[in-house]
Amino acid sequence: MLLATVLLCGISTAFSQGDQAQWPELKTFHSFMSSTFHPAEEGNFLPLKEKADSLLVAAKNWQASAIPVDFKPEKTRATLAKLVTQCTAIKKAVDSRATNDKLKKMITEAHGTFHTLVGECRKAEE
Repeated sequence: MLLATVLLCGISTAFSQGDQAQWPELKTFHSFMSSTFHPAEEGNFLPLKEKADSLLVAAKNWQASAIPVDFKPEKTRATLAKLVTQCTAIKKAVDSRATNDKLKKMITEAHGTFHTLVGECRKAEE
């Protein structure tokens, strides 16, 4: 629970209103990630199973969108590609009725990649 609180605080800091307005695809993806990861973290996999396709579409749309100037373009592109790969694998795992343990591991890894995108892919404040 402490980890979840720390991560939520970090994501809140990473998401100022300006960032969301600048990159609406990030905001859309975040809504799907949040509504699938957090329930899975608590043992409820139904939202992930119901929204795996939407999570993938949101990841692909984010990848196809223009990268704002306050993000490192090469690192962002590479990390978005990784996220799309992870979301594709999640969708396939859901479709093949993978175990909840496997789904939890996969969504947790994708969640980590998301945090890399909103944190490490940003340019340093000048």
